[in-house]
Amino acid sequence: MYILPDELRDLLNTPIGTLLNEKQLLKKISDKDLIVAVGDQVTYTLLKNNVEPIFCIVDYKTRRGKFPSSFIQLIKSYGNKVIKVENPQGRITDELWHAIEKAFSNAADGIFTRIEVDGEEDLASLPVIFMAPRDVTIIYGLPDKGVLVVKPTDENKQKVKEVLNKM
Repeated sequence: MYILPDELRDLLNTPIGTLLNEKQLLKKISDKDLIVAVGDQVTYTLLKNNVEPIFCIVDYKTRRGKFPSSFIQLIKSYGNKVIKVENPQGRITDELWHAIEKAFSNAADGIFTRIEVDGEEDLASLPVIFMAPRDVTIIYGLPDKGVLVVKPTDENKQKVKEVLNKM
């Protein structure tokens, strides 16, 4: 298990990836992209625009409170496999880590997976970036700013590894 120490919180406010708004995001991605969506708003935005990620990680919450039921219905209609995990705030549990590994394995077999987190999915982008094959694009939200689009380059994987090593 990884636990986020207080001294790393500021470091994680420095985003990895390219910050975009919704319109820029939809222009940047193509139907050929293998996408992982981390977060409810990102997942909802992709699905409402007919973009299917290879897997998504959601907790059915936003910083503004409970996610609208119509949004939840759309997200719950996605995927042919659901993995439910517990992951408290400020942590990356072994359960979440293994679920992400399984979701990548499922994707290789053409199975779309929805990981539902009881707790918080805010740090899930770190193991996703760390484990992602080179041909995947990771999209996660930056509250009140937009979305981040990340390619799992050696440089980005190294940044994540350094953060994980400090947790």
